[in-house]
Amino acid sequence: MKKFIYSILIISFLLNNVYSQENKDSFPQLDISKIALVNQTDSYVTFPTDIGNIAPLMFEANISPSFIIRQRKDSRLMAALTSQVIIRMYNKESYPVQTPSYMPQVTFYYLMGRKQSKTHNTLFGRVAHHSNGQDGDFYNENGLINLHTGNFATNFFEIGIIKTSHSSNLNAIKFFKSAIEVHPRSWMLEELQGQYSGLRWHNTFTAYKLPFINTNKNENPNFSLKLETTLMLDSYNNLNTFNLDRLNASLTFYYHPKFLEDIGLFVQFYHGMDYYNIYFQNKLDVIRFGLMTEILRF
Repeated sequence: MKKFIYSILIISFLLNNVYSQENKDSFPQLDISKIALVNQTDSYVTFPTDIGNIAPLMFEANISPSFIIRQRKDSRLMAALTSQVIIRMYNKESYPVQTPSYMPQVTFYYLMGRKQSKTHNTLFGRVAHHSNGQDGDFYNENGLINLHTGNFATNFFEIGIIKTSHSSNLNAIKFFKSAIEVHPRSWMLEELQGQYSGLRWHNTFTAYKLPFINTNKNENPNFSLKLETTLMLDSYNNLNTFNLDRLNASLTFYYHPKFLEDIGLFVQFYHGMDYYNIYFQNKLDVIRFGLMTEILRF
């Protein structure tokens, strides 16, 4: 697994260098709403074919619609309201859905510099809630975490920057996002303190391969690649500074067939803590396949 993590970091470095050139001739103009949508969470549903140590699932679905709030189309400042819900249906008798993740959030974006520039920098800030809709005791009588009805709740804010540019060699739009996520102790369930990270550093690299150059049509990208890493920076679970359990990493490949309109196929490699609310103490190493929405058009 260490080799996988090191490979992720090397790929991130190489991609950032490969895509460092900008197109000097034709650059698709991106308004702030497109920049925001790219950097919101993708909606997807997985197939029951996960490979790894995750519990057998019928599917995992991330439902993440975003509602744009802005004064006019060319505004520099806008907000996105997102009512994100993650659902897992387990491949058990009666196919139960246990403790979904509810993650409502509001994100503010501000586009810096000239709108016609080939490189954009966008500041953003987010306030969010994460809970599982349960109100039972956090622990069972045996001292283990109550995964079925135990209460899980935390609130957090996130601040960061998004850099947008264009690779002329590959005719691809690229985004690099870096952000700090903070869960103040007073915003977090008492039982989570000390065992759930409250300070995280996120880095995301996304590249969209455009179908062709110099077109006025709204076209879906042929495929995209997303590399995400999260490093837990605070003291929790008695982990030392360089423990690899502090790192979450994922690599997602997305392909949009021409015969499909707004969805495509994806494969994802994920390593790290389980992001499904009260299951956070589980460690996942999984390869998954599924369908993902693609609402971004250039």
